[in-house]
Amino acid sequence: MKTKLFMAAALLLAGSQSACAQHATHAVAHRGYWKCEGSAENSLTALQKAYEAGCWGSELDIWLTGDGKLVVNHDPHTLDGLEIEKTDFDKVTRSKLKNGETVPSLEAYLDAGKKLAPMILVLELKTQSTPERNAELARKVVDMVKAKDMEAQVEYIAFSNQVGTELIRLAPEAQVAYLNGDKTPAELKELGYTGLDYAHKVLKKNIHWIDEAHKLGLTVNVWTVNKAEDLQYFIDHKADYITTNEPVLLLEMLKK
Repeated sequence: MKTKLFMAAALLLAGSQSACAQHATHAVAHRGYWKCEGSAENSLTALQKAYEAGCWGSELDIWLTGDGKLVVNHDPHTLDGLEIEKTDFDKVTRSKLKNGETVPSLEAYLDAGKKLAPMILVLELKTQSTPERNAELARKVVDMVKAKDMEAQVEYIAFSNQVGTELIRLAPEAQVAYLNGDKTPAELKELGYTGLDYAHKVLKKNIHWIDEAHKLGLTVNVWTVNKAEDLQYFIDHKADYITTNEPVLLLEMLKK
């Protein structure tokens, strides 16, 4: 009898631990951890700092240059005013970031990130100026990830449904989440996405989407959450991932 009771208790504990693990919240550094000395958004230093802080993942933004190459930058223009989609790679990658580094190529970013496994790289593919360039961007990013054997270390996000569904087609085993906030979890599931990645204001208005997404087997990320009360709100509502400019604060809160 004691043996049976012990086994039952063990199974109950295992189930409880499994449920907790299922709803663990993970920290994603938004454009890397850049709010610290010597860092800058989307810099290689920000990537390294995110790893050193203990983040589950680090998000980055990808553009296609005028000559069809891949660079990491958030805005469509560099700090010195170059329009990335209309400027050659060599010129873009000579542009300076706020910390004095130059705009990194995606290849350099992936090479640096590969050394930081198991930290996940969350690749945001920025919406390009034409459908043709959107398709080209998706193809070239997926090809580069595959060539570097990093499929298990990256996840994809996009505002453009065209980009998102192209990623799903090109990399059917990949984790692909949608950013734009205008589709229900059921619609995303039907399209083949593995998760939603919505602005915190969108999810607060539709907080039931978190439970709906989980019931459909989708993951939930929320961006960009920086205030302690908002971070706690989404921890309490069991978001899987929180993308933040304050990863150290979030990590401290997750330890409590």
